Amino acid sequence: MSNKRDYYEILSVDRNASAEDVKRAYRRMVKQYHPDIYKGDDADHRIKEINEAYEILSNPEKRGAYDRFGHAGVQGAAGGAPGAGFSDFADIFEEFFGGGFGFRRGAQRGPVRGSDLRYNLAVEFEEAVLGAEKEIKVTRHETCPRCEGVGAEPGTTPMRCPTCNGSGEVRQRQQTILGSFVNVTTCPRCRGEGEVVTTPCQQCHGERVVENTRRLRVKIPPGVDDGTRIRLPNEGEPGMRGGEPGNLYVFISVKPHKIFLRSEDDILLELPINVAQAVLGAEVEAPTLDGPRMVKIAPGTQPGKGLRLRGLGVPHLRKSGRGDMLITVNVRIPTQLSEEQNVLFEQLSELLGPESIDKEGPGFFDRMKEAFGL
Repeated sequence: MSNKRDYYEILSVDRNASAEDVKRAYRRMVKQYHPDIYKGDDADHRIKEINEAYEILSNPEKRGAYDRFGHAGVQGAAGGAPGAGFSDFADIFEEFFGGGFGFRRGAQRGPVRGSDLRYNLAVEFEEAVLGAEKEIKVTRHETCPRCEGVGAEPGTTPMRCPTCNGSGEVRQRQQTILGSFVNVTTCPRCRGEGEVVTTPCQQCHGERVVENTRRLRVKIPPGVDDGTRIRLPNEGEPGMRGGEPGNLYVFISVKPHKIFLRSEDDILLELPINVAQAVLGAEVEAPTLDGPRMVKIAPGTQPGKGLRLRGLGVPHLRKSGRGDMLITVNVRIPTQLSEEQNVLFEQLSELLGPESIDKEGPGFFDRMKEAFGL
C-alpha cells in the first residue's frame, strides 16, 4: 500500500474540493488519459487509478473515511475483508507506523526507468491542419561520457559505503507497544547504492549525468489541435543502473489564424461580398488552406448565408477523410460613395420603394442552423 498515490493528487484537486469540483476533475482526467488520446504504456493503469480515486472521493462516506485514515480507511470499500489490499503483514505495519518494522524491505538496487520530460511546442494554424516537421531543442541529462555513469574519475573506483557496509540500507531498532521492531530504511549516505565515490569524475562531479542540449525532429501529424500530445520514446531522462530512458512528451498549442477559425474538424471563414454581388449573383474567389477556390453566389443572397465546401477542412486525426469548410457570406455595405454611385443608389431606391421588415424572422443562430443543417 505504501506506493499508492494520494487520491486527491491523482485527480489534481484540493482536499477541500466540492463534489462538483471532483466530478469536473474526474471528467477532465478521463478525457486526458482516454486510450484514444493518451498512448503511454501506462494508459490502463492511469484509467484504473483515476476511476478508483473517483469512486472514493465521490462518495461522502468513503471520502470521510479516507480523509481520516488514508488508504487504510477505505480498504473495505470494495467489499474486502479487514486488511484487504495489504500484500502482507509488513504492509500493515508500514501503513500505520511508517515503514517496515521487523521486515526487510531492502534498498531498490535494480534498474530504474528515467523520468519523462515535457516540451511545449507552438505551431502555426496551417501546420496543425496540414501537418509539418519541426526541429526542437531539448535540454536534458545524459549519462556522463567521461565516467560512463559510474560517477568516479576514470582510473578510480567507488568504495563500499562505510555507513551501511555496502548493503544500501540502515537498520534501527525501535520499541513500540507491540514489542521491539527493527526499522529498515535506505542508507542516507549512499542513497541505497551501497557505495560512495571518493574521487568524483571531473566532468559530472560524481553525479553520473551531465546536462546536454539536443536537436530533435518532431513530426506533426495533420489534424492536431491544442493539447495534442506527441510521444517521443526514450528521449527523456536517462535511467539508472541500466534502466531504460524516459519519454519526451511534446504538447502542441496552435496559434490563431488571421481569417480562419476551427470548430472540431471544420474550418470557418467569413467571406465578404459587395451589394451588387449579393443581389445579382457572382462567382468569387474564397481562400482555403489548399489554395483559392471559386464559389458561386446565388442571386439574392442574404447576409449570413452559409456555404459548405466539402473536404476542405481539417484532416481527421485518427481516421481517413477531412472535415469541411463552412463559409458565412458577409454583405458589406459601402460607407463612402462617389457622386455617380450615390445617384445610382438613389435611382435604385426609388425603383425598389419601401420594404417592410419582418420582425418575427429567424435570428442569427437560427439562420446558421438552417444554412448548415445543424
